[in-house]
Amino acid sequence: MTKKPESRSDNSKKPQPKKKRKWGKRLFWWSFFTVALAVFCAIAGFLFIILNGERILAASGDDPFIMDETSIVYDINGNEVSRLFAENREPVKYSELPEMVVDAFVATEDRRFFEHQGVDLWSIGRAAVKDVIARSAVEGGSTITQQLAKNLFLSMDKTFFRKATEVSIALALENHKTKEEILELYLNRINFGKGAYGIKAASKRYFGKENLDDLELWEIATLAGIPKAPTHYNPINQPEKSKNRRAVILKLMYDQGYITAEQMNEAAAVEYDPDKAQVAKHSESTIVDYAIAEAEEVSQLTEDELRRGGYKIYTTMDAGAQKAMEAAFENDELFEKGPEDQQVQGAMVITDHHTGGIVAMVGGRDYVRKGLNRTLVPRQPGSAFKPIASFGPALETGQWFPWSMLSDEKQCFGDYCPSNLSKRYAGQLSLEYALQQSINTPAVWLLNEIGVKQGYEFAQKLGIPLGKDDRNLAIALGGLTHGATPLQMADAYSAFANGGKYLPSYSVVRIEDRNGKTVYQYKQPKGERVMSEKTAYYMTELLQKVVNEGTAKRAKLDRPVAGKTGTAQHGIKGFNSSANRDVWFVGYTPEWTAAVWMGYDKTDRQHVLKNGSGQAATMFKEVMSKALKNHEKKKFEKPEGIDEVKEPDVQKVTGLTAEYSVQTGLVTLNWNSISSDQDVTYRIYRKEDTESKATLIGEVVSNDYEDINVYPNATYEYYVTAYIASLRLETEASGKVKLTIDSDLPPIDTLPPDTTDPGQATDPPDEWNPGEDPDFGNGSQDGSDPANGGQGNGGNQGNSGNNGNGHGNNGNNGNGNGNGNGGNGGEGDSDQGMPPDGSINGGLEDMLPNFDDPNAGR
Repeated sequence: MTKKPESRSDNSKKPQPKKKRKWGKRLFWWSFFTVALAVFCAIAGFLFIILNGERILAASGDDPFIMDETSIVYDINGNEVSRLFAENREPVKYSELPEMVVDAFVATEDRRFFEHQGVDLWSIGRAAVKDVIARSAVEGGSTITQQLAKNLFLSMDKTFFRKATEVSIALALENHKTKEEILELYLNRINFGKGAYGIKAASKRYFGKENLDDLELWEIATLAGIPKAPTHYNPINQPEKSKNRRAVILKLMYDQGYITAEQMNEAAAVEYDPDKAQVAKHSESTIVDYAIAEAEEVSQLTEDELRRGGYKIYTTMDAGAQKAMEAAFENDELFEKGPEDQQVQGAMVITDHHTGGIVAMVGGRDYVRKGLNRTLVPRQPGSAFKPIASFGPALETGQWFPWSMLSDEKQCFGDYCPSNLSKRYAGQLSLEYALQQSINTPAVWLLNEIGVKQGYEFAQKLGIPLGKDDRNLAIALGGLTHGATPLQMADAYSAFANGGKYLPSYSVVRIEDRNGKTVYQYKQPKGERVMSEKTAYYMTELLQKVVNEGTAKRAKLDRPVAGKTGTAQHGIKGFNSSANRDVWFVGYTPEWTAAVWMGYDKTDRQHVLKNGSGQAATMFKEVMSKALKNHEKKKFEKPEGIDEVKEPDVQKVTGLTAEYSVQTGLVTLNWNSISSDQDVTYRIYRKEDTESKATLIGEVVSNDYEDINVYPNATYEYYVTAYIASLRLETEASGKVKLTIDSDLPPIDTLPPDTTDPGQATDPPDEWNPGEDPDFGNGSQDGSDPANGGQGNGGNQGNSGNNGNGHGNNGNNGNGNGNGNGGNGGEGDSDQGMPPDGSINGGLEDMLPNFDDPNAGR
């Protein structure tokens, strides 16, 4: 049999082992050359790093500092306003450093400082892992030597090449400097904030201690915590953050065996006293300091780099406005005189509500560079918060209007019982009048009607950082857990001025480096709509009346102004005084918005304000009149499709008659119906001669009513109003009828006819502000009854019983039999009881004292 030849496929399998051996040799040689190349590159890279660091260090000579170039700050028009210098450096020798200072900084910044040779590979590895996990450069792993290298020669970016250069310089420094010399350079060079460079300057700046040996452990730990973020961790600007950072430092020192647990806990509990801080000896504008801090944040540059790096910082400042504001704050006559040990402080900020740019800012009287900026300190805003938390959100619902009627009764809302400053209550007032005269109870009642949630969320949209503890009715009167800063208040009111759009404030427009390259450019947002144009327009109209006819007349300018005063009482337990803690005025013109605060940094019995918010309104006028002097006068524009802010023309009720029936024992009232395209109800008010004011006894849809609660030998007075629920509008009172019930047929005494034109609102007295007038007191009768007419049967709580039997000091055409008590302090600005929108006819104005005192506005 012939043998079958092997197939080609079978022959192809025989050389395979040779190919495997061939590829194995290739892989060996590729690996060999790859490793060799990697070793060569590593050696070359290492030599490059070493030589590069040596080259940089040698080129710098004995003084390893780059040449400083002064940075310049410009205003909104491109004019130079300030040159920045890195000042306040006080070098100290290593031998002068207390051991505890060295321990604190080593424990915080580089626990293996005395062991490594400039680069800590373990720390770099740990940082690299964290960066990979976070997918960004979140941790640097830098040693103290590397930080010194970076501080001397490099920028703050976290690129690979910058990091490699930093390492090379650090290794070179370790070859030429001892550990002690490196630590000495580091502690003399780093920025501690507030213009202090170096440990000694920082000790003097924050604790007033020139000798470092005098520093206590908690002070050392505080200083050691600052360099990581000087703006955020210095104890003057951020006492709470500084204390928390101090606790971290102390824990590190304890973990590394430098201190005991007892020392750690004791040092962590100490509260910083800012009075021990040493004030800088040179002054600078608040807004320049603010702009530098903002530039640090937006550009990721340090303050040190910004001051000495030759940068051009373009800001939103208006130099003329800033000059006017600084001049006003230097004028002692614009401030209440304080005790000898301390002057009354203040703060003011102006913003351009069209852009959010900060126009001018002063953080206090005699402000010094890096001092306390009080425009950033929270205070209780008092009644200046009413438009933000009560009236504004009510208008935004679309169910409340300037003419809407609000309750002004003495009442409690659960456990919360607000009161009017004057201790007087009118029963009902229009929203417009309640805001104009800053009456407390209607503001709280209104917030209760719309719901706290509505007011709370509205305020948050306007940039007020409320907390969960602020979800209560007290916010209607500005009773906040932590308060609001003047800058926050200006931002909030800017939304009213800007047609309902909120723009956050800012101060830095652009930053250029020494070569003219733009390193930061502000991107103007469109603005967030936080309320309707209609709400913003209505509020502007209402706040103009506060300035023109209400509590803020001192803020009047020769151009349109809208605004609100605010006053917060002292709040000191056991201290019976009407003195105040904080006074405010927040307002705006068509061009700019401004907030003014006055008070003491710390309030106690000796440091309270005797005067009210009129002084803040005066400061607004003083500054704004000069700041806007060369600006074209504009007016508030009415948006298209918005109705004028005026009360609908609804006639009052006429033809009221009253008849008593002996057979039924009832009083029957009849009146003429009014014509309206809205649903109308009629409210019946009655006052017995023994009562101080009329009360609502019924509400019907027909034009008649029977009063069954009447008694013999009593005299009753009635009037009727029409109420339109859809407009929340109550008309002025009808003519009044008086009826006496006895055993005979009762006579009906009709009061003199009302000569006021239908729908014509009577003007309230100018600037009636009893809370600030020492002559105003509480008489034995309440004269707030809107039903008293021209006959005036109710006294005016003390001062004047006009045309009636007032129990006050001056009984004009009446019997003044009593003495009024001094005006009682209370939350709010001017809490008098008045008729709704001036609409109740019958001479209420004649019963009220006419205070024409420009100081009275609160």
